[in-house]
Amino acid sequence: MVEQHTPRSLIVTFYGAYGRSFEGPVPVSALIRLLGAAGVDAPSVRSSVSRLKRRGLLLPARAADGSAAYELSAEARQLLDDGDRRIYGSPAPSDAWLVAVFSVPEQERHKRHLLRSRLARLGFGTVAPGVWIAPAGLAEETGHTLDRLGLTPYVELFRGTHLGFAPTAEAVARWWDLAGLAKQHEEFLDLHEPALRALQSGPEPTPEEAYRGYLLALDTWRHLPYADPGLPRALLPADWPGDRAAAVFAELHARLRDSGGRFARP
Repeated sequence: MVEQHTPRSLIVTFYGAYGRSFEGPVPVSALIRLLGAAGVDAPSVRSSVSRLKRRGLLLPARAADGSAAYELSAEARQLLDDGDRRIYGSPAPSDAWLVAVFSVPEQERHKRHLLRSRLARLGFGTVAPGVWIAPAGLAEETGHTLDRLGLTPYVELFRGTHLGFAPTAEAVARWWDLAGLAKQHEEFLDLHEPALRALQSGPEPTPEEAYRGYLLALDTWRHLPYADPGLPRALLPADWPGDRAAAVFAELHARLRDSGGRFARP
């Protein structure tokens, strides 16, 4: 598998990892330098920033020296804050589930498609048409997402436990594509476990090397906790690769983030 890092995704990853530590907006010149270290050329940075601006995630501003810069919108900050809990957090063990039941009028069926796609992005599994399920710990983030998109009038959320009739592990295997999720974890390991071994046995990376390695690893990893929303370990196959993938990312984070921050320092 060849790892793909789009300029737009790397910019979002940069803001999540380092951009919020800047005092004030991030100058365009800094974005070009820091994304260039990850292999993104200046025209790609500028065009991707323009797309993020059109989506309302980045706002034009001025740096302290008067140069062109961009700052995060309130919506983008909420998305990154929610992402922090998902990407770096460890879900508390629980047998509680969050159930989303929705009904959208036929004349607004475009909202039905949007609702399904956003629930899927949040990591919900499908119980039946119009009935989706996720670990209960996702309730706050789900509420933020539905409210931001103006979808709350069409959805009811419930918290509860699974009472039957199939064993819960069998039900989970129907609600989620566990084989597909396992493959995503294995692909992450194929790409980043060798890099971790090299760090464990080789010399200390320079700040620029640490920055680049961390940004690329995070850009891959940050999608996994959304595809795999923290399903209870007892309900997953015994050889589940998600445990090892999480451990590899955690060690890469510990070894690279702070050193990379010295290169990304404002």
